[in-house]
Amino acid sequence: MRIGFIGLGTMGGAASLNLIKGGHELTVCDLDRNRGKAHLELGAQWADTPALAAAGADVIFTMVFGPKQIESVLRSENGLLSAIQPGQVWIDMTTNEPTLSRALAAEIHAKGAIAIDAPVTGAVDGARNGNMTQFAGGDEATIEHLRPMMELMGPVHFMGPNGSGAITKLASNQLWAIHATAMGEALVMAVKSGVDLKRAWEALKIGASESWCMHHDAPSVFQGHYDPSFTLDLCMKDLNLIVGACDAAGTEASVTRLVRDRFLKAQTTYGGDKGELHVVKLEEDAAGISLQMEGDWVPHWQK
Repeated sequence: MRIGFIGLGTMGGAASLNLIKGGHELTVCDLDRNRGKAHLELGAQWADTPALAAAGADVIFTMVFGPKQIESVLRSENGLLSAIQPGQVWIDMTTNEPTLSRALAAEIHAKGAIAIDAPVTGAVDGARNGNMTQFAGGDEATIEHLRPMMELMGPVHFMGPNGSGAITKLASNQLWAIHATAMGEALVMAVKSGVDLKRAWEALKIGASESWCMHHDAPSVFQGHYDPSFTLDLCMKDLNLIVGACDAAGTEASVTRLVRDRFLKAQTTYGGDKGELHVVKLEEDAAGISLQMEGDWVPHWQK
């Protein structure tokens, strides 16, 4: 297929390379041309604007920072809405506000094109290795038709009509933030009480306490870098979207609100550019201990 891909950040840059390796023709676009170097070396074309990225494409992917950025990508003077044609498909992988996601989808549909919201999870190693989970909302027949191409980047889960993918991604990040905070509290409590850190970690990776966070993210704490591939600024952007979705749904979400406060404190204490798992460092520092330990902790974005 001929594909336009807009947004070559940490996740988008890695994921889109899998489309090229899968045999598709890509035209890529980003604010920073340097991010497209590997793509151009593999035969991709460069576009200076979203409108040019869409020209002649069967499918246009977008994956940018958040709602403000995706709105600009679509509605700006040289945005996607100025160029999209009937029959083209827009797939947005941005972690977006569900109401905006549905509104933009309606504007795309008014142009005779098809909109899919398919935000992703799985961290940088998932994007690099073609194992990035996609939560897809929109026309099911279109998603099934495009599934072989999309699955070059990772598993695709159909979630329902437009906006369902955006909501599911927020729920996924909601649980991750709770798990990360809880992981820090549990490990610190165990170690402060005299349990060996390595033994505690091995035990908490099984049974009722098992979580992807304990398996995948704890080594970033042990190594002491707290995963700079996803920053506290990004966490707060997502948590504000999550709380907004809870408000829109009329749910109490008391734990989620407490967790947002913890991430806000981490952001204020350490800086928004620091790695997401500094929410665990808050607990370490309050207890006066460190969860760092020796080991062959290869950063996940290098795997």
